Amino acid sequence: MSQTSNKRRLGRGLEALLGPQTTETNSDHSLEQLPLARIESNPFQPRTAMDPVALDELKQSLDSSGLLQPVVVRKHGSRFQLIAGERRCTAARALGWNDISAIVREADDKALLALALVENIQRDSLSAIDEAIGYQTLIGEFGTSQAEVADIVGKSRSAVTNGLRLLKLPAAVQNLVHSGDLSAGHARALLQVDDEAQMLALAAEAVESKFSVRRLEELGKNNGKGATRRPRERKVDPQIRRIEEELRKHLRTDVLVAPRSKGSGRIWLNFYSDDDLSRLLELILGKPYEG
Repeated sequence: MSQTSNKRRLGRGLEALLGPQTTETNSDHSLEQLPLARIESNPFQPRTAMDPVALDELKQSLDSSGLLQPVVVRKHGSRFQLIAGERRCTAARALGWNDISAIVREADDKALLALALVENIQRDSLSAIDEAIGYQTLIGEFGTSQAEVADIVGKSRSAVTNGLRLLKLPAAVQNLVHSGDLSAGHARALLQVDDEAQMLALAAEAVESKFSVRRLEELGKNNGKGATRRPRERKVDPQIRRIEEELRKHLRTDVLVAPRSKGSGRIWLNFYSDDDLSRLLELILGKPYEG
């Protein structure tokens, strides 16, 4: 990936926070071998949980191929704080490594959070709730405006606004989004429900009955009335159901897999706004969509 595309992907506002050096692998920063015992976690790390399967895969990769990308840290007294690379450090410690390759750079607390947030967004390793909490921390603790947050993370202001709205949900519903049982689209549909008890009941029903976002939007407009009238169940092969579930969790939207004869079929993906479409295209294409 070119330096230009890296800057676009990081967000125009991040360079203003950090100066012209915005990427982990910039050749202007020399590598150092640092003891893992002197490296502390990022106190502003927005990710609240690590996928154990992905962490195990990373451990296997480090064990067989070594560290392909150094971690990034800042000096903190006689120790160092991680800016990027928490999973790499965790995997290295689990393998019994004593030290790790690192780039040492300057960053204040605001930049520390911004870099961690952007890294996790790029790796798609944040739940919609963790991402929203990161936005809120930038705004609440550092006085960043929503427009500045959008600029830093490389998203539209409406995407940031919609993300922040999820923090208005009850903790129980936020947990369902965090776990992947409900998508961000489902969560936004639940915001239409005024009564919290009805919202919680509808959320539970949505998970149990696998409501689409559209179905949940219809019920939300009526404050959840009619939720017990379940739509007719599709007869789906368990393997197809698992594929739909994996795609739904990864893409955070409704997915329908419709197999046809002789191994062919179709996959339908739902999107609910221009920002949602851009997000899906970026996930699928592996780069920002610029159409």
